[in-house]
Amino acid sequence: MSTTELAWFKSSYSGSQGDDCVEVAVTEQAVHVRDSKDVTRSDFAVGRDGWARFVRYAAGD
Repeated sequence: MSTTELAWFKSSYSGSQGDDCVEVAVTEQAVHVRDSKDVTRSDFAVGRDGWARFVRYAAGD
């Protein structure tokens, strides 16, 4: 699947001023992450299990 075909959404923690924003797109196999300020740059993908561990870590659980 091309990254242009993915359904990207911005983090709910991103500011409304357009600063420090990330976007994610979820597929069955992975979570894709990109810089919303420069969508021409390459995104990276993380397995769903790895993403879940990251989110738990970031949330402080």
